[in-house]
Amino acid sequence: MKLAISACLLGERIRFDGGHKHDHFITDELGAYAEFVPFCPEDIAFGTPRPSVRLVNQAGDISVHSNKTGANLTESLHIASESELSKLEMHHLCGIIFKSKSPSCGMKSAKLYLENGMVESKEDGVFARMCRERYPLLPMEEEGRLQDAWLRENFVMQIFAYDAFERFKASHPTLGDLVRFHTINKFMLQSKDEALYRELGNVVANREEKSLTTLLALYEMGFKTAISRKSSIKRTRNVLEHLVGFFKKELSKSEKETLHTQISDYANKIIPLIVPVSTIHLYANKYNTIYLLDQTFLNPYPKNLSLRSHIDGGK
Repeated sequence: MKLAISACLLGERIRFDGGHKHDHFITDELGAYAEFVPFCPEDIAFGTPRPSVRLVNQAGDISVHSNKTGANLTESLHIASESELSKLEMHHLCGIIFKSKSPSCGMKSAKLYLENGMVESKEDGVFARMCRERYPLLPMEEEGRLQDAWLRENFVMQIFAYDAFERFKASHPTLGDLVRFHTINKFMLQSKDEALYRELGNVVANREEKSLTTLLALYEMGFKTAISRKSSIKRTRNVLEHLVGFFKKELSKSEKETLHTQISDYANKIIPLIVPVSTIHLYANKYNTIYLLDQTFLNPYPKNLSLRSHIDGGK
């Protein structure tokens, strides 16, 4: 799996002041499962160290200006951004992580100034906007937002699901393979967007007998859109309750009550999601419930990332 990362987050000393913003979650934890493609359009455009720049709204057009001299540097940054984008296009990416607040890389976090020097709003940085336009379905986040346990869990689930689909697509799948792929992702998709899950079911059913190429293209669009949705405690609780139904004949009354209590406690943010998920996984193993053991919802990414262990991992 390849992820494009703002180079300063990888520890490279290429910020305007010659420093870095090394993010150890990215390098130490995600780095165990991903290969990184670094980028920094500002370093290419202006070198390091360099005067800082800002985004300025000039009669509705967003331009880039030097904080030191006031010079208009828009063209230089656009050329460098195009160069970095061309580099990224050489790789099969599964996600991008940007540096927050950067006038080149911020995602709706870069300050946009009026010509009088007052802050008007926050916008995408120049390069982040170009990436959104080029890769509308690619998972993207900035490191600042990844400090939020809920956003982090959603993003990591998204990049692993995106990678799974890319590998599936490259395997030259049959219609039967597509049916199975949809089946094993059922509960993950329902935890994201129930309506899109049902639409994907209609695609797989192929009642209009479309070609496999057309089906795969339709499914890819819907699947990648669905995994970009944020999960919620309500939807996740519904999925958990559905999973419990698979053991209604095997569990004792007290065991069912314990499991339902765990789900309720998760919904009330008393315990983290990993508790009811682990209990369900235990029963799925005990009773050899293959349908559940195959579900990506129970293991959406490597457990060593421990993202479901945070009490604030749901909203």
